[in-house]
Amino acid sequence: MSVSSGNSEPAIRFATEEDVPLILSLIHELAAYEKASSSVLATEASLLKTLSFPSNPSSGYAKTLVLFAPDPPSTASHLPSPQCAGMALYFTNYSTWRGAPGIYLEDLFVRPEYRGRGYGKRLLQELAKETKNIGGERLEWSVLKWNEPSIKFYKSIGAQQMDGWVGMRVDDEALDKMAGSTDGGGLKRTKRGYWNW
Repeated sequence: MSVSSGNSEPAIRFATEEDVPLILSLIHELAAYEKASSSVLATEASLLKTLSFPSNPSSGYAKTLVLFAPDPPSTASHLPSPQCAGMALYFTNYSTWRGAPGIYLEDLFVRPEYRGRGYGKRLLQELAKETKNIGGERLEWSVLKWNEPSIKFYKSIGAQQMDGWVGMRVDDEALDKMAGSTDGGGLKRTKRGYWNW
């Protein structure tokens, strides 16, 4: 995917393996913005193993769109163009009630010096197109409750706040403990293709 309509427009494309160091840098910048830098465990090796790229679209679990600005911010006019201004990292999910796939946006990040140019909206527009391309019916994401500027922005483009839902998560030791509760068994495929415990 390449989206560009002139010299003043940003270019948006799917990330390649060569972009992994850039993606990791953006992840760290986002974590710093969210005051959670110590929570980042991702490495270049783990991203290479778990992200999907155009050269091998059936591998990995998530895809990344990267946006390149046509010109540098005024605060960094010495930088060459184009510069990566942001990313949208996402994966497909599924709605049983709709009987259709969708896209879950894990991370949307536009570098501070590029904000106010409409780049976040452009990334979301591309994700909406991608949702339609896969026959999806929902594009969804979570936002931190304290992030009022983002909440206001998302509402301005038509997103609805899901007040009736509470996010739940199991990770780290709790996930290890839960996974261990099956005594190492879990689901196994039989000769006829069924799953047994």
